[in-house]
Amino acid sequence: MQSSRYDAWVGFFVLLGGAALLFLALKAGNLLSLNFEDTYTVTAKFDNIGGLKPRAAVKSAGVVIGRVDSISFDDKSFQARVVLKLNHGVAFPKDSSAKILTSGLLGEQYIGLEPGADEKNLVAGDMIKQTQSAVVLENLIGQFLYNKAADASSGEKP
Repeated sequence: MQSSRYDAWVGFFVLLGGAALLFLALKAGNLLSLNFEDTYTVTAKFDNIGGLKPRAAVKSAGVVIGRVDSISFDDKSFQARVVLKLNHGVAFPKDSSAKILTSGLLGEQYIGLEPGADEKNLVAGDMIKQTQSAVVLENLIGQFLYNKAADASSGEKP
C-alpha cells in the first residue's frame, strides 16, 4: 500500500511538470497571451504586411501596448486590413501612424505605433490612416541587383 501512495504523488508532479512545459511552449510560440485588461479595436490598412501574423505585438516606445487581432484582405482597395486590439489604458491621438517593423535582422514582425499631435484620441472602431508597410528583404535585394545591372549596362565605370 505504501508504494501506491508514492506512485500517486509522482504522477501528480509529472502532470504538473507537463502542464508547466505546455504553458511555456505556448508562451514562447506567442500562441497564448494571458491579458485580462480591457481592450479596444482600431484598424489599419497596409500595402504589404510581409510576415506579420495574428497575435503579433503592437508596441510604442518598445513597450507592448496591444496585439494584432486579425488580418484580412480588402478586395476594394487591394490592401491588407489589420485589426489591432489596444490596451484600454493607452490613448493615442487620431493622427498617429503605424509601421510594420522587425525585431532584429530576421526576427518576428510587429507593429510600431508613433503618436501624432491631434487633440482627439483614437476610439474603438477608428482607422489609423498613416501607415508604412513592411520592408521585404527580397525586394531590397532585387532592387540592388537591378540597379547594379543597370549601372553595368550603361557603361559606367566606378
